Amino acid sequence: MYIKYIKSEPPSDGFGNSNANDGRLLSSSPGAGTGGTATGNNKPAPGPPEEQQTLLAVLQFLKKSKLAESAEILRREAGLPEDALDPKGTDASGSGPGLAAGSGQVDGVDASSLLSRVTVSSSAAAQAPKKDSSLAACFYSLSASPDQPDVSVVLSAYSQQGDPSLYDAYYSGLKRFIESVLDCHRAELSQLFYPLFVHMYLELVYNNNESVAKAFFEKFSGDQECYYEQDLRILSSLTKKEHMKGNETLLDFRTSKFVLRISRDSYQLLKRHLQERQNNQIWNIIQEHLYIDIFDGMPRSKSQIDAMSGSLAGEARREANKAKVFYGLLKEPEIELPLDDEDEEAENEEGKPKKKKPKKDSMGSKSKKQDPNAPLQTRIPLPELKDSDKLDKIMYMKESTKRIRLGSDNLPSICFYTFLNAYQGLTAVDVTDDSSLIAGGFADSTVRVWSVTPKKLRKVKSAADLNLIDKESDDVLERIMDEKTASELKILYGHSGPVYGISFSPDRNYLLSSSEDGTIRLWSLQTFTCLVGYKGHNYPVWDTQFSPYGYYFVSGGHDRVARLWATDHYQPLRIFAGHLADITCTRFHPNSNYVATGSSDRTIRLWDVLNGNCVRIFTGHKGPIHALAFSPNGKFLASGATDGRVLLWDIGHGLMVGELKGHTDTIYSLRFSRDGEILASGSMDNTVRLWDAMKAFDDLETDDFTAATGHIHLQDNSQELLLGTYMTKSTPVLHLHFTRRNLLLAAGAYNP
Repeated sequence: MYIKYIKSEPPSDGFGNSNANDGRLLSSSPGAGTGGTATGNNKPAPGPPEEQQTLLAVLQFLKKSKLAESAEILRREAGLPEDALDPKGTDASGSGPGLAAGSGQVDGVDASSLLSRVTVSSSAAAQAPKKDSSLAACFYSLSASPDQPDVSVVLSAYSQQGDPSLYDAYYSGLKRFIESVLDCHRAELSQLFYPLFVHMYLELVYNNNESVAKAFFEKFSGDQECYYEQDLRILSSLTKKEHMKGNETLLDFRTSKFVLRISRDSYQLLKRHLQERQNNQIWNIIQEHLYIDIFDGMPRSKSQIDAMSGSLAGEARREANKAKVFYGLLKEPEIELPLDDEDEEAENEEGKPKKKKPKKDSMGSKSKKQDPNAPLQTRIPLPELKDSDKLDKIMYMKESTKRIRLGSDNLPSICFYTFLNAYQGLTAVDVTDDSSLIAGGFADSTVRVWSVTPKKLRKVKSAADLNLIDKESDDVLERIMDEKTASELKILYGHSGPVYGISFSPDRNYLLSSSEDGTIRLWSLQTFTCLVGYKGHNYPVWDTQFSPYGYYFVSGGHDRVARLWATDHYQPLRIFAGHLADITCTRFHPNSNYVATGSSDRTIRLWDVLNGNCVRIFTGHKGPIHALAFSPNGKFLASGATDGRVLLWDIGHGLMVGELKGHTDTIYSLRFSRDGEILASGSMDNTVRLWDAMKAFDDLETDDFTAATGHIHLQDNSQELLLGTYMTKSTPVLHLHFTRRNLLLAAGAYNP
């Protein structure tokens, strides 16, 4: 019996099968059969004396480390008698199968020397014989800190376990087998090609078989899916063992398991093939680096698999999307309209106010009833409404009565703000909720704010002048502003690198900006000065966004971590860690209880603000994600990426429910209309496209969601859902914004 890996985790069937737990306590070679038991009735005979001695020493080590369950399973797998774990079960001479109680000898060999053999450092493990090497690496990992994976430990698992000249034959043999199976299984099993190719290549490089590795790469890299092209380009640069240390891509592959979702029939087919061929090399890689999520039912089609694949670490595990998500909207505070407004309405015909009232109530965000899918009002602490906030709510409600109802037969008008002569390099744009201000972040480290209404931007007067003002007057808010400073544009200086993300606060008093310099700055729009610099990220911060209720904001950057902040705390409140590459965009859910992040690892994650947990992982994009938008009712999420596709997600069920194809370049902005009927997308292909979101979501067959497999067949109906395409002359679309009356604003820098 040849023991491969030992881990201090619950048992598995060696494939990371989701029916067992993910952890692997012991995985035997294919000859051991399903679930790690020997094929047939006979227990495997213990190997040569030296191997048996090593096994006994390992058993003692496990027992001493209080891993009795692990030791018992290992003993059963090795076919040793029950008293092998009991020192007292041997005679004094040490001739029995266990260690003698007082002798410290195993068949004449010193037990301590055996233990030292299996607990050598990882550097020694790389040069030790292959059997001891793999055990050494495993035991080192038991004692290593789980929080900080040691690079040498991570790499030591690539110690040579097979003849390098046979890797080509192993991979070719599996390829021939998969290509020969029935079509229904071929699509699922073909998912194995990419992760196996990567790990076999890295194993060859790590063991200094450079020429063999190069030949292996050249022969099989062309067989991989086109969406792995960028990853393969990085992989091709790893040609020597020295290149592997500290390489981020390598550590991603090593520390995160590649997830494959396969039907039980396809899984059994693969397992039987590997057992018959005694293909230990492939088996070991599957055990160590892959997680196979098995489901009962019909195998998935090629199109279903392609729709969900493409991320750096494969698909999301099904249990990752099972947590309850409160996607409903919070109940809005009841604000009475002032008397003068009612008087104005009284002057109109009697029927008009009656028509207006239902319109307000029909708004998703103005529902008087508590949404059953909504979180508790007190689930997270939200700021109290100030008088100025209440006035703004009244203005919002009045404007919403004049809102144009959009649909497939009533498309919005589009107003495009073109930044001319933007030699500073426009990198980010945002518009206030009331559409009165527009801000741009630039590559020259500045933030520029414009007023897009006749009302000019003014600073608050100096402290000395403020003391002369009558604070009891009705127009005190006007009097505190200094007319001498009035202008259409204000420039904010402070960052020391390009500004990649900006966000206005809902009350229009503050502006956030994030930069390559690793900081997020909070600017006052009363004084146009920097109030706070938030330092937590160590690398460029690609995006930041205010909560819909203000006070909280989120940021994400090159350090692969998103952070939740509050404006009055200089340290982050939550750190959302899990992405395998840069976080490129962030977005708050309309109820402020969740944050969505899009990443260069080609996944989208939804995080719970309350506890910092990841409650959804969405895979399907074939390139880095640059745009996210929640539907106004909070139920759906739209995402756009460098692959030019817009994907639609059902948050409650954790499933992809639509794919919108049409753009030919990176999608940089997505926005739903105020009532959610229309989805607008802006791209680097210089177009704005409008999609029928209402039809996309209404056509969903909810019965599909309850299927055991959790897979739905996506309709290829992009052309039916596309309502219009609007070209700019030569201006990539960086930002989209629907006004309160559903006029669509777009912005970008002219590219001559």
